[in-house]
Amino acid sequence: MLKGLGGLGDMAKMMKQAQEMQGKMAQMQDDLETIMVEGVSGAGLVKATATAKGELKGLDIDPSIFNGDDKEVVEDLILAAIKDAQGKATERAQEEMGKMTEGLGLPPGMNLPF
Repeated sequence: MLKGLGGLGDMAKMMKQAQEMQGKMAQMQDDLETIMVEGVSGAGLVKATATAKGELKGLDIDPSIFNGDDKEVVEDLILAAIKDAQGKATERAQEEMGKMTEGLGLPPGMNLPF
């Protein structure tokens, strides 16, 4: 179709690919809001649920940890579960990004600015 235009055909193809990539990125960002990960601490006594974007959505605390005067222990378990969930959210987001960028020919481990 654009053979007589030299490099413009390649440029048009690149522009189309860029637009497709932009659409896929927008869809991936939406998907990250619905993918849930769970972080745990205290052998499952505290569970934190977050989106793959890292937004905390839920916290489940076994009532047995409220026995006694262990306020600091409870706080530490809650923080540990949240941090675990956030770490898993980051890993999952990177996995999803990797799936999308596989076909682009980018070097392995290259992170796009998101």
